Amino acid sequence: MKDQKQLEGPLPVDQQICFAIYGAAHAFNRAYKPLLEPLGLTYPQYLVMMALWEQDQLTVKALGEKLGLDSGTLSPLLKRLEAAGSITRQRDPDDERQVLISLTEDGAALKRQALGIQMSIGAATGCTWADLKDLRDRVNALKAQLDKVG
Repeated sequence: MKDQKQLEGPLPVDQQICFAIYGAAHAFNRAYKPLLEPLGLTYPQYLVMMALWEQDQLTVKALGEKLGLDSGTLSPLLKRLEAAGSITRQRDPDDERQVLISLTEDGAALKRQALGIQMSIGAATGCTWADLKDLRDRVNALKAQLDKVG
């Protein structure tokens, strides 16, 4: 930061940006939990489903890239979604090394049940849609900057 004052010591934890974002992430998870329970989804499973509702039939690799998840994290999520009947996993006939993830009819039907979730979360934040968009863009820019470092 260009305007950073000389620090006499480390900032208290409650003044750290990383702690604020960490706490906000946990608060989001708590807010989503009761909304997702009727659908039988956890938040990470909901992310997978949203990606597939946006574009069905993604490879595991493409899904992982879209969500920023490695295969070690993604594979157990996909197994549970498949066991629940929401998705199927099958080898890509054009490239046997790739596994295609597709929605089942039940998985596609969950989209209709999930439509109100974003509105509920938006209302729970107490922010306007414009404020949420600005905040999202700023957090994404922060993530992109930090990705350059790490």
